Amino acid sequence: MQNIGSKIFGLLVALLLGTLLYLTVFSDGLGQAPNIKVTVQEQQIDLSKPLKPVLVNFWATSCPGCVAEMPHLAAMKKELGDRFELVAVSMDYDPKEQVEKFIAANNYPFVFVMDSDGKIAKDFGDILLTPTSFLIAPNGKIVYQKIGDIDFAQVEERIKQMSPKL
Repeated sequence: MQNIGSKIFGLLVALLLGTLLYLTVFSDGLGQAPNIKVTVQEQQIDLSKPLKPVLVNFWATSCPGCVAEMPHLAAMKKELGDRFELVAVSMDYDPKEQVEKFIAANNYPFVFVMDSDGKIAKDFGDILLTPTSFLIAPNGKIVYQKIGDIDFAQVEERIKQMSPKL
């Protein structure tokens, strides 16, 4: 009887290890980033093949959490520098003048993109709630997705794992 129990236990352990291996090595994670190109410092980045990590943050000027998160995003960008790109995408319902005024009043060290037709939010899965963030790996796979405040420690660690120190 004990021999059958050990075989079942061994089989369960092997099954769990196989599942873990699949999820960490072979799985697509949270899926592939959409085929969207954004301009960063006069260079286009294809989010489906970015070559280095990219954090995409959907935000709105009417979202208190989004506005409160911006200084923390700026601090993370300053700390990690060129190890990743940070793209802040304003929602299509946010008035253009209000977004421009916010950007002009805040000298944040990352790229702002206005999603005036809502296409970027749609391509990322019909984003409606802000803040919503996606961390895209250099191979174009989405490795982190969060509706609400970013877990900065987790995102920073993932960026450090995926990018060399330049």
